[in-house]
Amino acid sequence: MGMDEAMNEVIRNSTIIGIVISLLAFDIGSALRVKTGLAVLNPLLISIILVIGFMVAFNIDYGSYIRSARYLSYLLTPATVALAVPLYQQLQLLKDNLLAVVLGVLAGVLTSLGSILVLCTIFHMNHVEYITLLPKSITTAIGMSVVEELGGYTTITVASIIVTGILGNVLADPICHLFAIHSPIAKGLALGTSAHAIGTSKAMQIGEIEGAMAGLAIVVSGIMTVVGASIFATFR
Repeated sequence: MGMDEAMNEVIRNSTIIGIVISLLAFDIGSALRVKTGLAVLNPLLISIILVIGFMVAFNIDYGSYIRSARYLSYLLTPATVALAVPLYQQLQLLKDNLLAVVLGVLAGVLTSLGSILVLCTIFHMNHVEYITLLPKSITTAIGMSVVEELGGYTTITVASIIVTGILGNVLADPICHLFAIHSPIAKGLALGTSAHAIGTSKAMQIGEIEGAMAGLAIVVSGIMTVVGASIFATFR
């Protein structure tokens, strides 16, 4: 039995090796980010590259790997629900700025959907490709459901959501600095609306208020995008 076959056999028969590989890759990415201080070395981006490299190097079957790492995805739901904690702690701040929050998220959703419409028109993309990219700025679970309902390519949607989140995480600080955005509420809403959960993780690193607003923006932008994507899907 060759090395590739042996590695595939280990992963197929293990319930945790996929989790170990994923977490180890993320830890390496985090260490590189801390050591270098470079925003482009996003831990999620680095871990994706490392895991893909590992799978290609040992010719590991994707199905075997994902079955071994499936328990890690179970943590996504409680992690998302936990975002309600900082939001509850900033509930009064939310009430005081309710109109600004709603209008800010709405502006972000319309900008996201509108930019996809314009770019797909410029690059002459077909209808299926167009609707596939519409939910790029919301969480994976909601985005997949939207695309399945519209008839797009789910796998491409997931990839676009991940890329969007990573770009939002990496570019958050430079953009806020460039446009002199100092309001914690504005930063949180921008990150949650444009870069979903990955952006929210960045917002929580910046501050408690930013994290709370980003957590709220994920929910509100998700609902708005479900409605907005259905409407924008009829434009092309």
